[in-house]
Amino acid sequence: MAPTPPPSVPADGRRPVTEADLHAYADRLLPPARLAEIEAWLDANPDERRRADDWRAQNLALKQLLDPVLAEPLPLHLPLAPPDAGGWRHGPWRSLAAGVAIALVCTGSAWWGRGAYDGYRQRGAALATAPSGQLVGFAHRAAVAHVVYSPDVRRPVEVGADQEQALVTWLTRRMGAEVRPPDLRALGWALVGGRLLPGDRGPVAQFMFDNAERARLTLYITREDAGRETAFRFGQDGAVNVFYWVDKDFGYAVSAGGSRQDMLRVAEAVYAQLEARK
Repeated sequence: MAPTPPPSVPADGRRPVTEADLHAYADRLLPPARLAEIEAWLDANPDERRRADDWRAQNLALKQLLDPVLAEPLPLHLPLAPPDAGGWRHGPWRSLAAGVAIALVCTGSAWWGRGAYDGYRQRGAALATAPSGQLVGFAHRAAVAHVVYSPDVRRPVEVGADQEQALVTWLTRRMGAEVRPPDLRALGWALVGGRLLPGDRGPVAQFMFDNAERARLTLYITREDAGRETAFRFGQDGAVNVFYWVDKDFGYAVSAGGSRQDMLRVAEAVYAQLEARK
């Protein structure tokens, strides 16, 4: 079979977009100049945009899956060197025992890696296949809360951004754990303020943001369904798009009328800031 010819150089002289470029985009490894070119190309190729966004969502799922393992302490109870038991250190059994140990470690690592990779694929696929218009649980309640409060011009929040510390203190006391709004200014979203909402099993915090176009975005934080669904998922309820996930004791839902791509960027920023606070 003849090798596939390399992609031709576009008429404008820009470098062709390759699969490696798309992976580098998903992994946030592109230099600024090349990132601008890839963004422009993805804007003109929405199917490829969705594929690259799915990869980025899978990266989030993998990070959520493996971060707890990286944070585990070393098993200090294990001996750092074998005891000097007679002929063990120099006897003929030493090589055989070492070989058996290596085989067991390799086998265990392979099975653990297989399980981790399967979990990673399942979580990434969950985002790609989340059905639209079928939000349930706290994700549906987040969408409803967004629809109810985001259009309000005079009183969209109970406590404004000018009293952010008082808002954090109030919500933290009511939620029983620190609840703080993320900083989304780099993505063009400024904090409007927040409010406390009644949840299915307790209080819920809602933070609201807006941008230069006066669009509204809300972050819904709850303990209602924490622990039931750990995959990152995307769904829709009418004109509202929701990106939601569970991280340990809390469920998070980002709701707005923006695109799936924009929602993914916000979710990545929120998740990164939550991880940095741990």
